[in-house]
Amino acid sequence: MPSPCSCMSFNPETRRLSIGLDNGTISEFILSEDYNKMTPVKNYQAHQSRVTMVLFVLELEWVLSTGQDKQFAWHCSESGQRLGGYRTSAVASGLQFDVETRHVFIGDHSGQVTILKLEQENCTLVTTFRGHTGGVTALCWDPVQQVLFSGSSDHSVIMWDIGGRKGTAIELQGHNDKVQALSYAQHTRQLISCGGDGGIVVWNMDVERQETPEWLDSDSCQKCDQPFFWNFKQMWDSKKIGLRQHHCRKCGKAVCGKCSSKRSSIPLMGFEFEVRVCDSCHEAITDEERAPTATFHDSKHNIVHVHFDATRGWLLTSGTDRVIKLWDMTPVVS
Repeated sequence: MPSPCSCMSFNPETRRLSIGLDNGTISEFILSEDYNKMTPVKNYQAHQSRVTMVLFVLELEWVLSTGQDKQFAWHCSESGQRLGGYRTSAVASGLQFDVETRHVFIGDHSGQVTILKLEQENCTLVTTFRGHTGGVTALCWDPVQQVLFSGSSDHSVIMWDIGGRKGTAIELQGHNDKVQALSYAQHTRQLISCGGDGGIVVWNMDVERQETPEWLDSDSCQKCDQPFFWNFKQMWDSKKIGLRQHHCRKCGKAVCGKCSSKRSSIPLMGFEFEVRVCDSCHEAITDEERAPTATFHDSKHNIVHVHFDATRGWLLTSGTDRVIKLWDMTPVVS
């Protein structure tokens, strides 16, 4: 190759391999039936710098790509011509496409997800949304339920209900390090997320989940009315020392440490680990509501790439330890 390889996309039906390079080129090859020979087909001068993501869409004969030049581009794979482009707000780190509606989803390092509607030679911006406090590291699209999953360096996964058209976003908190990869098993409605902490989490998405509440603002505890440390007037009037503000993860109220001394998991809100809740919410949460909706597995390596074969139920992970592992997921993804 004329330059180091940065990403690739393989289509098993046509045995077409698209490889993104550091110099901005996408090189296309056809693999022989026995996988022992690569025949060069064409090169696309797609970007000014490193290609970050590449995706071949067989149904439309399109090659979609993003680069470090903050450009999203799509080319015709038959003619090799550039069909159009769009400049993103930051370097893209996730790319998914819905063939039926021709919507493309682009996640970037700023934590934003951009949705574009592609036509043959132009595109229109549908919307952008932001829910992560860190950069987007992975995207996964479920075309049946019309749900987009985004993983981030902020350790969380967000489920965006695109098809519901109500702006519903469900948070999933199950990693102690950045989320590196996402895969979705459509037939069982299970999401597989893999992280830098070595964790493989299998989420049951066939349960009715709840949105996390927005955190409320207040100058004093919404339970005991004790002033927070910036509320000088109330501190002076009541002759009390100001307290530090916390938030209950279940109701979103601003509370002091004394009124939120308890911890609980809230799996239906995506909190598989124990989080801070106010005392009244802690009493209200039932054992049934604490029942986990995810299973946790230790891969024993820092995962950087994942591929899930839904037909066999196999998961392939590769890590920074230079080890490739193959997992039989049928006991948990079923």
